[in-house]
Amino acid sequence: MTATTLPAATRPAVPARRRSARRWFAEVGWRHVVGVVFVVYAVFPIVYVLSASLSESGTLTGSNQLFDSVSTANYAALADTRFWEWMGNSVKVAVVTAIGTVLMGAAAAYAFSRFRFTGRRVGLTTLLVLQMFPQMLAFVAIFLLLISLGQVVPALGLNSHVALVCVYLGGALGVNTFLMYGFFNTIPRELDEAAKIDGATHAQTYWTIILRLVTPILAVVALLSIISTFGEFVIARVLLQSEANWTLAVGLYSWVSSLLEANWGLFAAGAVISTVPVLALFLFLQKYIVGGLTAGSVKG
Repeated sequence: MTATTLPAATRPAVPARRRSARRWFAEVGWRHVVGVVFVVYAVFPIVYVLSASLSESGTLTGSNQLFDSVSTANYAALADTRFWEWMGNSVKVAVVTAIGTVLMGAAAAYAFSRFRFTGRRVGLTTLLVLQMFPQMLAFVAIFLLLISLGQVVPALGLNSHVALVCVYLGGALGVNTFLMYGFFNTIPRELDEAAKIDGATHAQTYWTIILRLVTPILAVVALLSIISTFGEFVIARVLLQSEANWTLAVGLYSWVSSLLEANWGLFAAGAVISTVPVLALFLFLQKYIVGGLTAGSVKG
């Protein structure tokens, strides 16, 4: 009689511990393995850059042995460069762009969510289609446009932070409007009607009631805008010409653009410090991020 035909009472019992371990791995354990793999994949470049920033060799090949030598010379050397000036330029451009993006996106999302007008659906579709084409594809047209504008209004010409912010704001609508539009649709319309009965105008309802209720999505859009503009390189490199007006991404690139004079240690030290403002902002706004993204996915 084979093992498969033996009565249940006489079959060899599988240890309960082994069975439970296999079941745990099949249901939950494999997720931990995948999570660990992705964490290692994401953390290793950060550790490598940190090791390069603490190496005195100034090359990436010298950092193949992680933390073989530890020195703060690269961080001290940043004081003799324009690093902090570039950092200030990046923060200024990113913050102003984020404020403009939030104000423009919130106003557009409120209009699309609360009003019914001719071309509403076409407008939403157009905003979505335009986001399929990256803004950097038009950098030649933007460059020529700013040359002409600079002859009339110097503040809107090349080598101007104002012009750079305007270019960034030109592509601020689209995805941001759709995120906010979904979140605005979760706000009950009864609040608008109650405010209207009390005599409030659309502007008063928008500024005093609606914006306070959509704070999570405003924080998400502001954070996404700051992250995208703080590290943007292509358009900033084309428009900003003087070293004093460079943003951080352009300035750091200048240190490694020459193969014969590249200082990767200084570049790595600057890259590590440049992550601090974005990381601090992310930690400060993280309580809004999950709520803003999930609530904004509700279809209105």
